[in-house]
Amino acid sequence: MTQTPTPTRATTGRRPSAVLIGFMGAGKSTVGRLLADRLGVDFVDTDIELVRRTGRSIPEIFESDGVDGFRTIEENVVCDVLDNHGGVVSLGGGAVTTAGVRDALADQRVVFLRVSPERGYERVSGTDRPLLATEDPAARYAELLAERTEIYSSVCTFEVDADAAPEAVTDAIVAELARELDVRTPE
Repeated sequence: MTQTPTPTRATTGRRPSAVLIGFMGAGKSTVGRLLADRLGVDFVDTDIELVRRTGRSIPEIFESDGVDGFRTIEENVVCDVLDNHGGVVSLGGGAVTTAGVRDALADQRVVFLRVSPERGYERVSGTDRPLLATEDPAARYAELLAERTEIYSSVCTFEVDADAAPEAVTDAIVAELARELDVRTPE
């Protein structure tokens, strides 16, 4: 008996309504759920999907497989989700540091949730983020955010200020998506 291949974007024509990127604490998961509800589509958080598929927590993966091992697993999960999900997708904060993920984002509608170092760190303070396990996690947060901001900007379709309340951020995304679709609609 032959097995039917899993459909991909190339065969299904599906692509996410929006892909949310940004640093940890930008609100990608919270805003992603709100945005999916507003658009009437499903939501996938690739960090949650990665944990579901591996049966391990992100800190466990970092500890046992290292950063490079984690990024390989993450890239596989992200690319699969982008190929097979038609709703809203939020990526882990470091996913865009991988060339394969950046390539997979090339034909997507990518929203960069830009957060300030103060507001972002305030949101993640006290959580078990492996990359912040240092003597000065606030300084490490600001350093990593500064390193990644250019990457986020380079792959996004548009940026939204994520320091605001999640509902306001969602409103801004919906308005921008409406403008984009209006511009792309032939008259």
